[in-house]
Amino acid sequence: MIYKKLFTLMLTFIVLTVNAQTAEDSVKQTINSMFAAMKNANSKLLLSAFADSAILQTIVQDKQGKVSIRTEDIREFADFVGKQPAGNADERITFASISLDGNLASVWTPYRFYFEGKFSHCGANSFQLARINNEWKIQYLVDTRRKNCN
Repeated sequence: MIYKKLFTLMLTFIVLTVNAQTAEDSVKQTINSMFAAMKNANSKLLLSAFADSAILQTIVQDKQGKVSIRTEDIREFADFVGKQPAGNADERITFASISLDGNLASVWTPYRFYFEGKFSHCGANSFQLARINNEWKIQYLVDTRRKNCN
């Protein structure tokens, strides 16, 4: 009887652990899919990573030091990506943090971006994802861009 209870307890722990990892892995998969789409010039796959009402923004600083936020249309971004030769847009990220609460995920990913095989710039991405119909979708993506990347 004690073995049965111990087995049930261990099984419950394993199931809970797997479920927690699955949500984080699913979030990573959505983000990695978006970057694979960029690298492979696949605009359809890129759009599939985003929610219908998603927002894409970049924090920029001009030569005079003035900071502003530029909003990009996701479909225009996807069209640009789709017109590139495969391998031209290569953003290499690391997952610094992932926070989950139910159907909301917040992800921070420092990156280095290479265009046509040459280093272009670096920065960080901040993603907000929503789980819609059991799929993680990027609802909001804002990034920074800079040349000084030490």
